[in-house]
Amino acid sequence: MTDSLKTSLNAMLSVRNGKQAIEFYIEAFDADVIMRVDSPDGAVVAKLAVDGAKFWIADESPEHLNFSPETINGCSARMVLTVNDPDAWFARAIAAGAKVVWPIADQDYGWRVGRLVDPYGHHWEIGKPL
Repeated sequence: MTDSLKTSLNAMLSVRNGKQAIEFYIEAFDADVIMRVDSPDGAVVAKLAVDGAKFWIADESPEHLNFSPETINGCSARMVLTVNDPDAWFARAIAAGAKVVWPIADQDYGWRVGRLVDPYGHHWEIGKPL
């Protein structure tokens, strides 16, 4: 018997307000909602895709040691979004409510990239190789 499941690895971002976060990612990155589960207490878990690249978001659950960047006052990982037109994607995310950490620019190491922080404390580097 062969297993047809392909191995994948996706980030899961913990946030304080999953419902609002989903709306932000739709507006900022034109994300598609692939799967969504809303619990009776208002918490949400969702699988999203940005131009086919998948990631998850979930309301933080301290009882399971899942904390949002807002709770820990920082972020331990960054999302790297590689796209053909990073300037347009960066501008769209800023218009949706993200804040610039450092602007889009050509880097000495051969990338055009900038970094922003979304309203939920997650850092995104948006760029492409030159």
